[in-house]
Amino acid sequence: MVLAFSIFYTIAGVAHAFILVISNFEFYPVAVLAILSLVTAYGLLKMRRWTVLLATVLFFLGAAFSIPVLYSSISIHSFSASLEVLLLNLALILYLVLSLFGFVYVAAKREEFE
Repeated sequence: MVLAFSIFYTIAGVAHAFILVISNFEFYPVAVLAILSLVTAYGLLKMRRWTVLLATVLFFLGAAFSIPVLYSSISIHSFSASLEVLLLNLALILYLVLSLFGFVYVAAKREEFE
């Protein structure tokens, strides 16, 4: 399970870095999410104690980023106005759900981290 969440955080970090690149490095909060996601993925693989704190911070920052974007997207375009909007909304929901599960998993297993 640790490997699965490590892969999720790696994919999320790469996706955030991609968003940063296509926005011409103008959206700096995404850079923080990218770095934290990649560091969290490494910490999960190595089972480091500080990963618990990073997963907690990353969950709340990710939710603070994703929920307003999802709300705006749904209120402006509806949930599935086009394929692109539908994929964006589904990706944000999947990110939120997996972030929540990752946070809960790491918090539940915090005693096993060194």
